[in-house]
Amino acid sequence: RSPLAEGVVEQDGEVVLARAARPERDPVLPLRAAAAAAQAGLPLSPYAVRRLAAAARPLPTPWPAEAREELVTLLGSGRPTVEVWEALEAEGLISRLLPDWERVRCRPQRNAVHIWTVDRHLIETAVRAAALTRHVHRPDLLLVGALLHDIGKGWPGDHSVAGEIIAKDVATRIGFDAEDAAVLATLVRHHLLLIDTATRRDLDDPATVRSVADAVGTQGTLELLHALTEADALATGPAAWSSWRGSLVADLVRRVGALLAGDLPDEPAPTAPTAEQERLAIEAFRTGGPVLALRARSEPVPTEETPGAPEPLGVELLIAVPDQSAVLPAVAGVLAVHRLTVRTAELRTLRLPQDVNDGDGDGSVLLLDWRVAAEYGSLPEAARLRADLVRALDGSLDIGGRLAERDAAYPRRRGL
Repeated sequence: RSPLAEGVVEQDGEVVLARAARPERDPVLPLRAAAAAAQAGLPLSPYAVRRLAAAARPLPTPWPAEAREELVTLLGSGRPTVEVWEALEAEGLISRLLPDWERVRCRPQRNAVHIWTVDRHLIETAVRAAALTRHVHRPDLLLVGALLHDIGKGWPGDHSVAGEIIAKDVATRIGFDAEDAAVLATLVRHHLLLIDTATRRDLDDPATVRSVADAVGTQGTLELLHALTEADALATGPAAWSSWRGSLVADLVRRVGALLAGDLPDEPAPTAPTAEQERLAIEAFRTGGPVLALRARSEPVPTEETPGAPEPLGVELLIAVPDQSAVLPAVAGVLAVHRLTVRTAELRTLRLPQDVNDGDGDGSVLLLDWRVAAEYGSLPEAARLRADLVRALDGSLDIGGRLAERDAAYPRRRGL
């Protein structure tokens, strides 16, 4: 019998209670035994777990510092945490330690991208976060945030909003002070903020960066949220994370961090239009209508899981339109009608030189440089896109009606 911790020993390749252990007098013993087992990479004896479940007294509220530290040690032990946690859960010890856990226990996910049930996903996120603890200044907050980030899925409504309240209550109960509890609540409330913003918003828009900075508040919280975002995505499944997504999140974090530090970069100088953009702009100005060009992009972006496989970037769609109102809604509507997904989008105004416009108007042309990909099948021809865009701009194409008809004919699946 080799001692591992107070009241905990190793015997015959598993962790058991010492002969002198008195679980009825030592409420921290279940967490101490679990942390010792996970740290040693050994299983907890089923007999020891049953004895702890039958005899251990409830922890006081708030928890003593030792109990909180043992929980953090358990969560930070990496892959062995899973087996130890499941042993405690099988005898009901986890729900006694964290009553809110019962609502997510064995709960199925609503989104098919997940490969684990909610409770197993939370533990997997903590395992992934354990590998990132050296990247943050407060590993304890990262690990507990990983454990609680989806705890709101046991309640109706937005799980991030519900989880924020639960996380603050749990953090206070297990002994974190008010400031740390507020940080944990923020992590849970905004655990999807970075990935959603990085993949769906324009990172060159100062308002995008400002909105994230306002939500996060501090550099320390941003650092924790970055690590939690990666751990959460890796624990979700292979479709949730890639090097491309990781680079977008890292770019967003860099920009937000600079804003929080007051180190604002200089506004980048506008790049000169390419020869092709100038050609399209002149043609659009002279014809008085939109001009389109589709150009394939060949550079691959490997994914995290399949380094040799390219992540589709789509096709570059260049559009030049004489400056007028309602161009963006018209283009977006036409792309939606043709089932084209927008990956990136840039908009700029090009003022043509006098020798081109001959003094006819101000010579302003809108240039749209978008990266698009087909949801199904192949891309439509540029001529067909241009014809629909002309109709959308003059009001003869009922985009809303076309989309409504398609949705009625091909309803989306629900419940994911």
